[in-house]
Amino acid sequence: MGAQLRVYKQKINSAQTTKKITKAMELIAASRIQKAMARVRASSPFANAVTRAVSAVATHSDVDHPLTAERVDIRRSAVVIFASDRGLAGAFNSQILREGLELAALLRSQGKEVAFYLVGRKAVGYFQFRRLATEAEWTGDTDTPQFRTAEEIAATLIDAYNRGGGEGGVDEIHLVYNRFVSMMTQSPESVRLLPLEVVEAEEGPGGQVYPLYEFEPEAETVLDALLPVYIQSRVFNALLQSSAAKHAATQKAMKSASDNADKLITDYTRLRNNARQAEITQQIAEIVGGADALASGK
Repeated sequence: MGAQLRVYKQKINSAQTTKKITKAMELIAASRIQKAMARVRASSPFANAVTRAVSAVATHSDVDHPLTAERVDIRRSAVVIFASDRGLAGAFNSQILREGLELAALLRSQGKEVAFYLVGRKAVGYFQFRRLATEAEWTGDTDTPQFRTAEEIAATLIDAYNRGGGEGGVDEIHLVYNRFVSMMTQSPESVRLLPLEVVEAEEGPGGQVYPLYEFEPEAETVLDALLPVYIQSRVFNALLQSSAAKHAATQKAMKSASDNADKLITDYTRLRNNARQAEITQQIAEIVGGADALASGK
């Protein structure tokens, strides 16, 4: 009985230590997610405005720009997967990797070769373990993304797109990232970045009509200047969305781990109390039995 009590006590102490760690990580994630959400809210209007401006230039001009024109023969597609550098975030990384691989399978079924570009150590480790080929990797800047990382990714993607699939580059680019929906929901999302999907101007929310643009200088020069900014802003927004979603997933996972630790502590405390009560009952029975033996021997 004594050994069993010691085992239960060790398990209780272990669960309490784990709970302290997970609770601290939950509080850290909760403090970081507010900053991440603020950065997402600050970057989204600019990214949307640049997208509208590029769409307007492409829609209201007759310029056949290489970054907006649909290529006749799409041989190679780029899939950029935004994961995280750290784990302990529930299904955050597994669901985005599954989304990226499903998109790759769809593109291959259409006769296209897939080139992977990875962001985050978890994605890099997954591909290395399975010996899958990648074109480029970026790690170490997923918790609080910096704009220089988005510039590096955008420059690599533009260079690959300009070379084209026939010369070792790509003919289209897809972004796969977790979009922050709420504290409880992070939704994997796939977006085709290039060539730009131009939609004819319509009324916006609340009857708002998007403005017409006058181009100065000519439309081709405007597109040359706008498109790198558009790609950088969309990539940076994806980085920020992924970062906010990761912190939310970490907070949710650590809260679940803390709740499970509480349950374990309660269960092992009950088992320890039962074992202690059984030990006390056995000791009382032994005392009573000894007293009876002494009484009957007189």
